[in-house]
Amino acid sequence: MKGDYMLRQLENILREASSIMLRARPEGITSKEGHANFVTEADRQTQDFLQEKLEALLPGSALFGEEKENEPLGEGPTWVVDPIDGTLNYIHGLMHSAIAAALVLDRQVTLCAVYNPYRDEMFTAEKGGGARLNGQPIHAAVNPFERALTFYGTSPYQPALVDATFKAVAALMRQTADVRRFGSAILDLAYIACGRADIFFEYSLSPWDYTAGKLLVEEAGGVFQLLNLTNERLDYSKPAAVFAANPVSAQKALALIEREYRAREGRQ
Repeated sequence: MKGDYMLRQLENILREASSIMLRARPEGITSKEGHANFVTEADRQTQDFLQEKLEALLPGSALFGEEKENEPLGEGPTWVVDPIDGTLNYIHGLMHSAIAAALVLDRQVTLCAVYNPYRDEMFTAEKGGGARLNGQPIHAAVNPFERALTFYGTSPYQPALVDATFKAVAALMRQTADVRRFGSAILDLAYIACGRADIFFEYSLSPWDYTAGKLLVEEAGGVFQLLNLTNERLDYSKPAAVFAANPVSAQKALALIEREYRAREGRQ
C-alpha cells in the first residue's frame, strides 16, 4: 500500500476521531499513575475508534496507545497513538489539544499525522517525503539561538524533574528571545516543524507523546534528539528526554538543556 494513499486514509481517520473528541464532554475523569496524570472517557472512546480503524487500514498491524496495556514494541507494523494529547487542556476547555498517530515499522517511523481540530490543522510527514501542514510543505525555522522562541514541557508526572526543568528554562530566558508552555508536546513538536517555534524540550515523555513529532521535525529539516535513549531505532523501554530545535539554534540549545539534565542525574 503506497504511502500517499495511507496518509490520506490516516488523515480521514483522525478527522473522524476528532468528532468524538469534540462531541464528548470531558467527563469520566480519572487519574492514572503519577502526579496530575488524568484520562477522560473521550480519551478512551477516541482510542477505541482509532484502534478499530487503523488495524482495518493495515491488517496485521498492532496498536501502541496511551490508554491501554501495551506489549513491548516489536519489529512488525505498529500504530503509535495518542487519542488526546493535551488532556488537561481538554479538561479545562483551553482548545489546544491534538490527536496523533504514527506508523512504526522495524522500529522506524515511516509516516504520521497530527490533527488539531480546534484550528483544523493537519500536520503530516512521510519518511523521505517531507513534512506538510494542510497539504503544503513546511520547514523548520532558521532563527539564531539568541532570537529563538523556546517551548517546553514540565513533565508534571515526574516531580523529581521540576528543578532541572526550570533551571534550564531560566537559562533559556536569559539567553534567547522568550519561552512558552502550552501543554501539548505533540503540537510543540509540530510547531518546531513548521517554524512557529525554535527550541523544544521536555525531560520525560512517553512514546505516544513524541513518536509522530520526531518524524515531523526531521522531515521538516529540524533536529530531533533523545537525551537518554538511542535516536536511531525507537526504544520504548522507559520515558524519553526529548529535545528538538531548528538547525541553526540546535547546537547551543542542546548544550544548555543537556547540561541541566546531566547535572540533575549527578544530584540524585
